[in-house]
Amino acid sequence: MSKKSIRAIDAVQEAEKIAFAPFVFQAVVAMRKLGIFDLIFQQRKRGGISLENISKELKLSAYGVGVLLEIAESYNIVDKDENNHFELTTTGYFLAFDRTVDVNINFTQEVCYKGLFHLTEAIETGKPAGLKELGNWKTIYEGLSVLPPDIQKAWFEFDHHYSDEVFQEALEFVFRNNPKTIYDVGANTGKFAISGSKYSDSVSIKMVDLPGQLQIAKNNVAEAGFKERVSHYEIDWLSENPQLPVGANAIWMSQFLDCFSEDEILVILKACTAALEDDGEVLIMETFTDRQRFDNAKFILEATSLYFTVMANGNSKMYPSTVLMKIIDKAGLKLIEDRAVGEYHTIFACKKK
Repeated sequence: MSKKSIRAIDAVQEAEKIAFAPFVFQAVVAMRKLGIFDLIFQQRKRGGISLENISKELKLSAYGVGVLLEIAESYNIVDKDENNHFELTTTGYFLAFDRTVDVNINFTQEVCYKGLFHLTEAIETGKPAGLKELGNWKTIYEGLSVLPPDIQKAWFEFDHHYSDEVFQEALEFVFRNNPKTIYDVGANTGKFAISGSKYSDSVSIKMVDLPGQLQIAKNNVAEAGFKERVSHYEIDWLSENPQLPVGANAIWMSQFLDCFSEDEILVILKACTAALEDDGEVLIMETFTDRQRFDNAKFILEATSLYFTVMANGNSKMYPSTVLMKIIDKAGLKLIEDRAVGEYHTIFACKKK
Protein backbone atom coordinates (compact mmCIF):
# COMPACT_ATOMS: atom_id res chain seq x y z
CA MET A 1 0.00 0.00 0.00
CA SER A 2 1.33 3.42 -0.94
CA LYS A 3 2.62 5.61 1.89
CA LYS A 4 2.71 8.76 -0.26
CA SER A 5 1.23 11.87 1.31
CA ILE A 6 -1.80 13.55 -0.24
CA ARG A 7 -2.83 17.18 -0.37
CA ALA A 8 -4.33 18.56 2.80
CA ILE A 9 -7.62 19.39 1.07
CA ASP A 10 -7.92 15.78 -0.13
CA ALA A 11 -6.99 14.44 3.31
CA VAL A 12 -9.67 16.59 4.94
CA GLN A 13 -12.24 15.32 2.45
CA GLU A 14 -11.33 11.70 3.26
CA ALA A 15 -11.48 12.46 6.99
CA GLU A 16 -14.94 14.00 6.65
CA LYS A 17 -16.14 10.98 4.67
CA ILE A 18 -15.11 8.81 7.59
CA ALA A 19 -16.72 11.18 10.10
CA PHE A 20 -20.09 10.87 8.35
CA ALA A 21 -19.72 7.30 7.04
CA PRO A 22 -22.57 5.97 9.24
CA PHE A 23 -24.91 8.54 7.66
CA VAL A 24 -23.98 7.40 4.17
CA PHE A 25 -24.32 3.73 5.07
CA GLN A 26 -27.81 4.22 6.51
CA ALA A 27 -28.80 6.31 3.49
CA VAL A 28 -27.75 3.43 1.25
CA VAL A 29 -29.70 0.95 3.38
CA ALA A 30 -32.78 3.18 3.13
CA MET A 31 -32.46 3.61 -0.64
CA ARG A 32 -32.20 -0.15 -1.07
CA LYS A 33 -35.18 -0.90 1.17
CA LEU A 34 -37.38 1.85 -0.27
CA GLY A 35 -36.79 0.75 -3.86
CA ILE A 36 -35.05 3.95 -4.96
CA PHE A 37 -32.04 2.15 -6.42
CA ASP A 38 -34.27 -0.29 -8.31
CA LEU A 39 -36.44 2.48 -9.78
CA ILE A 40 -33.47 4.57 -10.91
CA PHE A 41 -31.90 1.54 -12.55
CA GLN A 42 -35.15 0.68 -14.35
CA GLN A 43 -35.17 4.16 -15.90
CA ARG A 44 -31.55 4.06 -17.12
CA LYS A 45 -32.49 3.68 -20.82
CA ARG A 46 -34.84 6.66 -20.58
CA GLY A 47 -32.17 9.07 -19.43
CA GLY A 48 -32.75 8.60 -15.72
CA ILE A 49 -35.58 9.83 -13.52
CA SER A 50 -36.36 13.02 -11.63
CA LEU A 51 -36.74 13.40 -7.89
CA GLU A 52 -40.39 14.27 -8.36
CA ASN A 53 -41.11 11.12 -10.35
CA ILE A 54 -39.27 8.95 -7.85
CA SER A 55 -41.41 10.49 -5.12
CA LYS A 56 -44.61 9.89 -7.13
CA GLU A 57 -43.78 6.32 -8.18
CA LEU A 58 -42.78 5.16 -4.69
CA LYS A 59 -45.35 7.25 -2.80
CA LEU A 60 -42.63 8.92 -0.73
CA SER A 61 -42.28 12.59 0.15
CA ALA A 62 -40.11 14.69 -2.13
CA TYR A 63 -38.31 15.84 1.01
CA GLY A 64 -37.39 12.29 2.05
CA VAL A 65 -36.26 11.26 -1.41
CA GLY A 66 -34.37 14.52 -1.76
CA VAL A 67 -32.19 14.22 1.33
CA LEU A 68 -31.23 10.67 0.33
CA LEU A 69 -30.35 11.66 -3.24
CA GLU A 70 -28.31 14.66 -2.09
CA ILE A 71 -25.98 12.63 0.10
CA ALA A 72 -25.84 9.88 -2.54
CA GLU A 73 -24.80 12.39 -5.19
CA SER A 74 -22.11 13.87 -2.92
CA TYR A 75 -20.78 10.36 -2.33
CA ASN A 76 -20.73 9.50 -6.06
CA ILE A 77 -23.49 6.91 -5.70
CA VAL A 78 -25.85 8.68 -8.11
CA ASP A 79 -25.32 11.25 -10.86
CA LYS A 80 -27.65 14.14 -11.74
CA ASP A 81 -27.68 15.49 -15.31
CA GLU A 82 -28.59 18.93 -16.65
CA ASN A 83 -32.28 17.94 -16.68
CA ASN A 84 -32.16 17.01 -12.98
CA HIS A 85 -32.55 13.32 -13.80
CA PHE A 86 -30.76 10.80 -11.64
CA GLU A 87 -28.85 7.70 -12.69
CA LEU A 88 -26.74 5.20 -10.77
CA THR A 89 -22.99 5.51 -10.94
CA THR A 90 -20.93 2.33 -11.17
CA THR A 91 -20.55 2.47 -7.40
CA GLY A 92 -24.30 2.84 -7.03
CA TYR A 93 -24.86 -0.16 -9.28
CA PHE A 94 -22.63 -2.36 -7.13
CA LEU A 95 -24.32 -1.11 -3.94
CA ALA A 96 -27.67 -2.07 -5.40
CA PHE A 97 -26.97 -5.30 -7.26
CA ASP A 98 -23.60 -6.93 -6.46
CA ARG A 99 -24.14 -10.13 -4.45
CA THR A 100 -21.03 -9.81 -2.28
CA VAL A 101 -21.80 -6.18 -1.46
CA ASP A 102 -25.42 -7.16 -0.73
CA VAL A 103 -24.34 -9.85 1.74
CA ASN A 104 -21.88 -7.47 3.42
CA ILE A 105 -24.43 -4.66 3.76
CA ASN A 106 -27.06 -6.96 5.26
CA PHE A 107 -24.53 -8.45 7.69
CA THR A 108 -23.35 -5.02 8.78
CA GLN A 109 -26.87 -3.65 9.17
CA GLU A 110 -28.66 -6.60 10.78
CA VAL A 111 -25.89 -8.19 12.85
CA CYS A 112 -23.27 -5.58 13.62
CA TYR A 113 -24.47 -1.99 13.31
CA LYS A 114 -25.93 -1.37 16.75
CA GLY A 115 -23.24 -3.41 18.46
CA LEU A 116 -20.38 -1.48 16.85
CA PHE A 117 -21.28 1.44 19.11
CA HIS A 118 -19.66 -0.60 21.90
CA LEU A 119 -16.34 -1.25 20.14
CA THR A 120 -14.28 0.86 22.55
CA GLU A 121 -15.67 -1.12 25.49
CA ALA A 122 -14.90 -4.38 23.68
CA ILE A 123 -11.27 -3.32 23.17
CA GLU A 124 -10.95 -2.31 26.82
CA THR A 125 -12.53 -5.46 28.26
CA GLY A 126 -11.68 -8.18 25.74
CA LYS A 127 -15.40 -9.09 25.71
CA PRO A 128 -17.96 -8.85 22.87
CA ALA A 129 -19.53 -5.76 24.39
CA GLY A 130 -21.87 -5.17 21.43
CA LEU A 131 -23.46 -8.61 21.69
CA LYS A 132 -25.92 -7.33 24.27
CA GLU A 133 -27.71 -5.61 21.39
CA LEU A 134 -28.69 -9.09 20.14
CA GLY A 135 -29.00 -11.17 23.30
CA ASN A 136 -27.58 -12.20 26.64
CA TRP A 137 -24.88 -14.70 25.67
CA LYS A 138 -21.14 -14.99 26.26
CA THR A 139 -20.52 -15.47 22.54
CA ILE A 140 -22.74 -15.05 19.50
CA TYR A 141 -22.45 -18.76 18.71
CA GLU A 142 -24.55 -19.64 21.77
CA GLY A 143 -27.38 -17.57 20.34
CA LEU A 144 -27.24 -18.39 16.62
CA SER A 145 -30.09 -20.88 16.77
CA VAL A 146 -32.45 -18.40 18.45
CA LEU A 147 -31.58 -15.14 16.68
CA PRO A 148 -34.52 -13.31 15.07
CA PRO A 149 -35.06 -14.56 11.48
CA ASP A 150 -33.73 -11.46 9.68
CA ILE A 151 -30.57 -11.37 11.79
CA GLN A 152 -30.02 -15.11 11.56
CA LYS A 153 -30.51 -15.00 7.77
CA ALA A 154 -27.96 -12.18 7.40
CA TRP A 155 -25.43 -14.04 9.59
CA PHE A 156 -25.68 -17.34 7.74
CA GLU A 157 -25.68 -15.71 4.30
CA PHE A 158 -22.49 -13.85 5.21
CA ASP A 159 -20.91 -17.00 6.63
CA HIS A 160 -21.85 -19.17 3.63
CA HIS A 161 -21.24 -16.66 0.85
CA TYR A 162 -17.47 -16.77 1.11
CA SER A 163 -17.29 -20.56 1.17
CA ASP A 164 -20.09 -21.62 -1.20
CA GLU A 165 -18.11 -20.94 -4.35
CA VAL A 166 -15.23 -23.19 -3.26
CA PHE A 167 -17.32 -25.96 -1.74
CA GLN A 168 -17.00 -28.44 -4.61
CA GLU A 169 -13.26 -27.88 -4.93
CA ALA A 170 -12.87 -28.26 -1.16
CA LEU A 171 -14.86 -31.53 -1.18
CA GLU A 172 -12.59 -32.95 -3.86
CA PHE A 173 -9.57 -32.09 -1.74
CA VAL A 174 -11.05 -33.55 1.45
CA PHE A 175 -11.91 -36.84 -0.27
CA ARG A 176 -8.69 -37.17 -2.29
CA ASN A 177 -7.48 -39.88 0.14
CA ASN A 178 -10.92 -41.51 0.52
CA PRO A 179 -11.38 -41.01 4.30
CA LYS A 180 -13.88 -43.31 5.98
CA THR A 181 -14.56 -41.21 9.07
CA ILE A 182 -14.64 -37.41 9.01
CA TYR A 183 -15.21 -35.10 11.96
CA ASP A 184 -16.88 -31.88 10.81
CA VAL A 185 -15.76 -29.50 13.55
CA GLY A 186 -17.95 -26.41 13.54
CA ALA A 187 -20.82 -28.15 11.75
CA ASN A 188 -22.87 -24.96 11.43
CA THR A 189 -26.04 -25.86 9.48
CA GLY A 190 -24.81 -29.33 8.48
CA LYS A 191 -24.03 -28.26 4.94
CA PHE A 192 -20.66 -30.04 4.78
CA ALA A 193 -22.08 -33.23 6.34
CA ILE A 194 -24.86 -33.32 3.74
CA SER A 195 -22.56 -32.52 0.81
CA GLY A 196 -19.94 -35.02 2.01
CA SER A 197 -22.56 -37.74 2.34
CA LYS A 198 -23.69 -37.07 -1.22
CA TYR A 199 -20.11 -37.07 -2.44
CA SER A 200 -19.24 -40.46 -0.93
CA ASP A 201 -21.56 -43.40 -0.28
CA SER A 202 -19.17 -44.96 2.23
CA VAL A 203 -18.09 -42.05 4.41
CA SER A 204 -19.24 -41.62 8.02
CA ILE A 205 -19.38 -38.02 9.23
CA LYS A 206 -19.54 -36.80 12.82
CA MET A 207 -20.77 -33.24 13.29
CA VAL A 208 -19.12 -31.42 16.20
CA ASP A 209 -20.62 -28.20 17.56
CA LEU A 210 -22.55 -26.52 20.37
CA PRO A 211 -25.88 -28.18 21.31
CA GLY A 212 -28.09 -25.41 19.94
CA GLN A 213 -26.28 -25.27 16.63
CA LEU A 214 -26.26 -29.05 16.31
CA GLN A 215 -30.04 -29.11 16.55
CA ILE A 216 -30.28 -27.08 13.35
CA ALA A 217 -27.67 -29.25 11.66
CA LYS A 218 -29.33 -32.51 12.75
CA ASN A 219 -32.70 -31.36 11.41
CA ASN A 220 -31.14 -30.46 8.04
CA VAL A 221 -29.27 -33.78 7.85
CA ALA A 222 -32.42 -35.76 8.65
CA GLU A 223 -34.39 -33.84 6.05
CA ALA A 224 -31.68 -34.63 3.47
CA GLY A 225 -31.95 -38.35 4.26
CA PHE A 226 -28.53 -38.92 5.81
CA LYS A 227 -29.48 -39.45 9.43
CA GLU A 228 -28.07 -43.00 9.45
CA ARG A 229 -24.59 -41.99 8.26
CA VAL A 230 -24.17 -38.70 10.10
CA SER A 231 -23.69 -38.69 13.87
CA HIS A 232 -23.01 -35.78 16.20
CA TYR A 233 -20.92 -34.83 19.19
CA GLU A 234 -21.72 -31.89 21.47
CA ILE A 235 -18.81 -29.77 22.61
CA ASP A 236 -18.07 -26.36 24.09
CA TRP A 237 -14.53 -25.47 23.07
CA LEU A 238 -14.38 -22.82 25.79
CA SER A 239 -14.98 -25.37 28.56
CA GLU A 240 -12.12 -26.81 30.60
CA ASN A 241 -10.12 -29.48 28.74
CA PRO A 242 -12.45 -30.13 25.77
CA GLN A 243 -11.80 -33.47 24.04
CA LEU A 244 -12.94 -35.31 20.93
CA PRO A 245 -13.56 -39.05 20.63
CA VAL A 246 -10.61 -40.89 19.09
CA GLY A 247 -10.90 -42.38 15.61
CA ALA A 248 -10.98 -39.70 12.92
CA ASN A 249 -9.42 -40.34 9.51
CA ALA A 250 -9.92 -36.67 8.73
CA ILE A 251 -10.95 -33.62 10.73
CA TRP A 252 -12.47 -30.79 8.68
CA MET A 253 -12.69 -27.18 9.84
CA SER A 254 -13.98 -24.53 7.45
CA GLN A 255 -13.80 -20.87 8.50
CA PHE A 256 -13.87 -22.12 12.07
CA LEU A 257 -10.58 -21.36 13.79
CA ASP A 258 -10.91 -17.63 13.12
CA CYS A 259 -13.73 -17.74 15.71
CA PHE A 260 -11.18 -18.28 18.50
CA SER A 261 -8.16 -16.62 20.07
CA GLU A 262 -4.67 -17.98 19.42
CA ASP A 263 -4.60 -19.77 22.78
CA GLU A 264 -8.02 -21.30 22.13
CA ILE A 265 -6.96 -22.43 18.65
CA LEU A 266 -4.03 -24.26 20.24
CA VAL A 267 -6.43 -26.10 22.60
CA ILE A 268 -8.64 -27.08 19.65
CA LEU A 269 -5.78 -28.31 17.49
CA LYS A 270 -4.27 -30.32 20.36
CA ALA A 271 -7.65 -32.01 20.85
CA CYS A 272 -7.82 -32.72 17.13
CA THR A 273 -4.32 -34.18 17.17
CA ALA A 274 -5.27 -36.50 20.03
CA ALA A 275 -8.43 -37.67 18.21
CA LEU A 276 -6.71 -38.32 14.91
CA GLU A 277 -5.75 -41.77 13.61
CA ASP A 278 -1.99 -42.10 13.06
CA ASP A 279 -2.33 -41.74 9.29
CA GLY A 280 -5.19 -39.22 9.46
CA GLU A 281 -5.10 -35.53 8.65
CA VAL A 282 -6.48 -32.25 9.93
CA LEU A 283 -7.86 -30.08 7.13
CA ILE A 284 -8.22 -26.35 7.82
CA MET A 285 -9.83 -23.96 5.35
CA GLU A 286 -9.51 -20.24 6.07
CA THR A 287 -9.48 -16.85 4.37
CA PHE A 288 -6.06 -15.58 5.44
CA THR A 289 -5.41 -11.85 5.39
CA ASP A 290 -1.94 -12.33 3.86
CA ARG A 291 -3.19 -14.58 1.05
CA GLN A 292 -5.52 -12.11 -0.72
CA ARG A 293 -4.87 -10.92 -4.27
CA PHE A 294 -7.00 -7.79 -4.00
CA ASP A 295 -6.99 -4.97 -1.46
CA ASN A 296 -10.80 -4.99 -1.10
CA ALA A 297 -10.72 -8.66 -0.01
CA LYS A 298 -8.10 -7.88 2.65
CA PHE A 299 -10.20 -4.90 3.76
CA ILE A 300 -13.33 -7.07 4.13
CA LEU A 301 -11.40 -9.55 6.28
CA GLU A 302 -9.99 -6.80 8.50
CA ALA A 303 -13.48 -5.34 8.96
CA THR A 304 -14.70 -8.83 9.85
CA SER A 305 -12.07 -8.94 12.60
CA LEU A 306 -13.90 -6.04 14.26
CA TYR A 307 -17.10 -8.10 14.15
CA PHE A 308 -15.30 -10.81 16.12
CA THR A 309 -14.04 -8.17 18.55
CA VAL A 310 -17.32 -6.44 19.33
CA MET A 311 -20.02 -9.02 18.50
CA ALA A 312 -18.74 -12.60 18.33
CA ASN A 313 -16.37 -13.31 21.21
CA GLY A 314 -14.08 -10.35 21.89
CA ASN A 315 -10.77 -12.08 21.24
CA SER A 316 -10.55 -13.60 17.75
CA LYS A 317 -9.94 -12.26 14.25
CA MET A 318 -9.13 -13.10 10.65
CA TYR A 319 -5.54 -14.28 10.91
CA PRO A 320 -2.55 -14.21 8.57
CA SER A 321 -1.40 -17.67 7.54
CA THR A 322 1.88 -17.26 9.44
CA VAL A 323 0.06 -17.16 12.79
CA LEU A 324 -1.81 -20.38 12.13
CA MET A 325 1.33 -22.12 10.92
CA LYS A 326 3.03 -21.46 14.25
CA ILE A 327 0.03 -22.80 16.22
CA ILE A 328 -0.14 -25.90 14.02
CA ASP A 329 3.46 -26.65 14.91
CA LYS A 330 2.85 -26.12 18.65
CA ALA A 331 -0.12 -28.51 18.51
CA GLY A 332 2.06 -31.42 17.40
CA LEU A 333 1.06 -31.22 13.75
CA LYS A 334 3.07 -30.66 10.59
CA LEU A 335 1.83 -28.92 7.47
CA ILE A 336 2.05 -31.35 4.56
CA GLU A 337 0.04 -29.53 1.90
CA ASP A 338 -0.86 -25.91 1.32
CA ARG A 339 -3.58 -25.48 -1.31
CA ALA A 340 -5.18 -22.27 -2.62
CA VAL A 341 -8.86 -22.77 -3.50
CA GLY A 342 -11.09 -20.23 -5.17
CA GLU A 343 -10.39 -16.51 -4.93
CA TYR A 344 -10.07 -16.10 -1.15
CA HIS A 345 -9.42 -19.45 0.55
CA THR A 346 -6.48 -21.65 1.53
CA ILE A 347 -6.62 -25.23 2.79
CA PHE A 348 -3.90 -26.48 5.13
CA ALA A 349 -3.56 -30.27 5.31
CA CYS A 350 -1.76 -31.38 8.48
CA LYS A 351 -0.61 -34.71 9.88
CA LYS A 352 0.79 -35.76 13.25
CA LYS A 353 4.53 -35.18 13.63
